[in-house]
Amino acid sequence: VGHRMSICMSCDHRVIDGALGAEYLKELRHLLENPALLLV
Repeated sequence: VGHRMSICMSCDHRVIDGALGAEYLKELRHLLENPALLLV
């Protein structure tokens, strides 16, 4: 059994492209799964 956390993001597509938002969430997930990277 593992821990789960749901993250969602909403943004104005006139300002932020959906691909950029997805890239941001991907990087956020990577940092949350590897918190030691925040110290480097």
